[in-house]
Amino acid sequence: MVRPLRVEFSGALYHLSTRGNDRREIFVSDCNRIKFLKILAKVVKSHNWMCHAYCLMDNHYHLLIETPEGNLSKGMRDLNSSYAQVFNNTQGRDGHVFKGRFYSSLIEKETYLLEVARYIVLNPVRAKIVNHPRDWKWSSFRATAGYTKSERLLTTDWILNHFSEDRTLARQEYRKFVLDGIDSGNPFVDVVEGNILGYPQFVDFVWGLNPDVDKLKEIPKRERMLGRPKLKDLFTKCKGKKDRNRMIEIAFFRCAYSQREIADFLKIHYSSVSKIIKNSRFKT
Repeated sequence: MVRPLRVEFSGALYHLSTRGNDRREIFVSDCNRIKFLKILAKVVKSHNWMCHAYCLMDNHYHLLIETPEGNLSKGMRDLNSSYAQVFNNTQGRDGHVFKGRFYSSLIEKETYLLEVARYIVLNPVRAKIVNHPRDWKWSSFRATAGYTKSERLLTTDWILNHFSEDRTLARQEYRKFVLDGIDSGNPFVDVVEGNILGYPQFVDFVWGLNPDVDKLKEIPKRERMLGRPKLKDLFTKCKGKKDRNRMIEIAFFRCAYSQREIADFLKIHYSSVSKIIKNSRFKT
C-alpha cells in the first residue's frame, strides 16, 4: 500500500497523533507521561517547533504543531523513537511501542487552528474520562486557560491573542470557547478522505508546493484529502468559466471527486467535465 502523502514546508501546521501498537497503552503511569512531555519539550526546542496544543490519552496522543522550518518528519522521528526507547526500558519490554507511522493532517492555520486545538483538549471529556477539561492534567488546556503556569513546551500567544490582548480576559474567553465545543462535534466531522484540512484555496496552495503533484496516481484517493470541501463550497465563489474549469480540476485531482459527481453537481454534461480533465495540466 502506498504511504499517505506527507507535505512539509516552513510554517506548516499539523494535527499529529500516534497510537500504541496493537492498541496497547503507551502511557501506563504518570511517570510515563511526564517523561514524554520532557522529550517533547526537547524536540520542540531542538527543531524550533511551536506546540499550540496537546493531549495525552492512554493508548495515543494528540499534538498541534507548527513547524517554522518545515521539519516535521525529523522531529517526529526523534520524539517517537526517543520515547519508545525510554518506555521499553522502563517497562522491561522490547519491540514496537507505536503502531506504524504517525498520523498527520495539515491544517489551515487562520481557519482551523482554534477548532483543532479545542478538539484536542476535549478528547478526555468526549471519552467520558472526565467531565471538565481542567480535570485532565495531561493536556494543554489548564496551562492555556491559566489554571496552571505556562509550560515551556507550549505556545499560547496565537490562541489567546485571538480572544483579547488582555491575558485575563483572553483566558476567560478561551475557557468559554472550549466548553462551548463539548456538544459541537469536531472539526473533522465531514472528513472522509486524505490529510489536508482547509479551504479550497489553501488546498490548492499546498498541492502546488508538492514536487510530486504529477504523481497523484500513486496516492490512494481516500488519502488525498482530510476535510475536503463539499462541492457547493468549492464552486460558490467561482467567477466565470475559467474559474469554474480550474475548480473542476481541483475537485477531481485534489479532492478525489468523480467526474460524474462533478458533472451532476454543476448540471453539465459528463463529457464537458471529461474534456476539462483530459486537457488539465495535472496528469494522473
